[in-house]
Amino acid sequence: MAALALLPVACGGDGGSVAAPASSSLPQGSTPVDLDPDRFTADVDSPWFPLRPGTRWTYRELDAEGEVLDVVVIATSTTRRLANGIEARVVRDTVRQGGVILEDTFDWYAQDDDGNVWYLGEDTAELEDGRIASREGSFEAGVDGAQPGIVMPAEPRAGQRYRQEFLEGKAEDQGAVLGADELVEAPAGRYDHAVLTRDTNPLEPEVSEYKLYAPDVGLVLTLDASGGSGREELLAVDRVPAGTGTGALGSPS
Repeated sequence: MAALALLPVACGGDGGSVAAPASSSLPQGSTPVDLDPDRFTADVDSPWFPLRPGTRWTYRELDAEGEVLDVVVIATSTTRRLANGIEARVVRDTVRQGGVILEDTFDWYAQDDDGNVWYLGEDTAELEDGRIASREGSFEAGVDGAQPGIVMPAEPRAGQRYRQEFLEGKAEDQGAVLGADELVEAPAGRYDHAVLTRDTNPLEPEVSEYKLYAPDVGLVLTLDASGGSGREELLAVDRVPAGTGTGALGSPS
């Protein structure tokens, strides 16, 4: 697939060379969805997006300005019932620079009985001098017209396109599967049969990212594909005690 030539990373395989668009059953654009909570579980076990409680992913991010950030993501032991009635897994995502928290987020995910992993919103905070300075970007499916989207299809295939989230004018991310049998390497290891996606946002048309997800691991590598040099790579995956990452925003312990 030609897009792979843009990636400065070991990335190969057949690239999902036989395109098999199967987007009709996945949410698109601003189209509302009526989801049955009884068809969802907070126990997310997608091979490419597993959220086993107590799993911690540690990343190193090099942003477009060359700054190094530390990112820690934890699938917590807690769940949250959202406004649309779905019980979601709470995932903690904390960004630090030099040990100082810059951004702290609770993300909410659930899996339908077909195996699709849905993104249902986030409670996010940007911090300055240890205090919350902004909550911009927070949204919850079912509140003020916010619609959920897909973060990982049940059977990812090249050609699939889907909405990841929708809140008009604030959260309109889109995703597309480019390949489903890729090779990816990061400090945490070398992985076969990875899924390659491209994320875009019509609110920021100059911004796009490639992401590679490895089976039984999850997100391994993110690359800025919009002319910058941003890169986020997986350093390690390990386990943490129950209750880790459940503190208030700004206090992740």
